[in-house]
Amino acid sequence: MPLHAIDDQHFDHDLATIRIKNLRLRTYIGIKEEEIKNRQDVVINAVIRYRADKAVAFNHIEQALNYRTITKQVIAHVEENRFLLLERMTREVLDLIMAHEQVLTAQVEIDKPHALRFADSVSITLSESRQPR
Repeated sequence: MPLHAIDDQHFDHDLATIRIKNLRLRTYIGIKEEEIKNRQDVVINAVIRYRADKAVAFNHIEQALNYRTITKQVIAHVEENRFLLLERMTREVLDLIMAHEQVLTAQVEIDKPHALRFADSVSITLSESRQPR
C-alpha cells in the first residue's frame, strides 16, 4: 500500500498507525473447481489507526491496541474458512479489525497471487472509519 505524505496541519500526535505487511496465508478462495478443492496463497496488508496517547503515556500493553491478537484472529479466520470472492474475504478481515473498539480507521488489501495470466496478482482494498468517542 502506498504511504501518503502527511503535512503538519493533518498530523495528530496521539494517532498511531499499525501496518501489518505481507501476511502470507493459504485458504480456499475462488469459484473454479480447482480453487474450491485446493488452498491458494493470499497476501494480506492492513493499515490500522488508533489513539495511542495512553499507551505512550503509561507504557503498558493494556493501553495499546494488541496487533498480535488482531493478526492471530485474521490468520484463524482466513485459514479456517472458504471464500468465493476476494471482496468477501477482504470485508470479513476488515470487520474483524473494526470489531476492536480502539480502532478508528482501517484499510485492508488482500492479494491473490497468480489469479491472472501475465499479472503478479489481483487485489481488493476496502477501508472503514468511525468517529472517535
